[in-house]
Amino acid sequence: MEGAAWHLIGHLQTNKAKKAAEIFQTVDSVDSLRLAEKLDQAAEQMGKILPVLIEIKVGGEQSKSGLPLDSPELEELLQGMQKLEHLQVRGLMTVPPFTENSEGARPYFRLLRDLRDTIAGRKLPRIHMDALSMGMSHDFEVAIEEGSTCVRVGTAIFGKRPQP
Repeated sequence: MEGAAWHLIGHLQTNKAKKAAEIFQTVDSVDSLRLAEKLDQAAEQMGKILPVLIEIKVGGEQSKSGLPLDSPELEELLQGMQKLEHLQVRGLMTVPPFTENSEGARPYFRLLRDLRDTIAGRKLPRIHMDALSMGMSHDFEVAIEEGSTCVRVGTAIFGKRPQP
């Protein structure tokens, strides 16, 4: 599929970083400096710049990946990313706690947008904050109202996944 951009969404283990950098055009789920360093090494070996999003855990759920909003690891990642020449930080990504009512996601989307604005205002070298990936089939309208630049609408297109 020429022209298609393949995004890796979801938790990525560091031992799979090299393969991910080979297959995907972007990685939307960087959640540690160690993972970022592995992706940077892989991208360097392939002679490419790999766009990435930092995954933020806005709801505190143990079952979800990502860095908590106010974690020291987030600051460590932001500082460390400035030295990684083969990664291009494009913004932030989150998956909020599921709520039946799409309005229930609004406070979480707002938290991510505010964090993006705060980081952008710092004007950190090599850190760009033009992408805000949040919202899925059931809440994408609210996500867009809160500033999302990328929504994931697979269920709206393909239907619910069959249960095993």
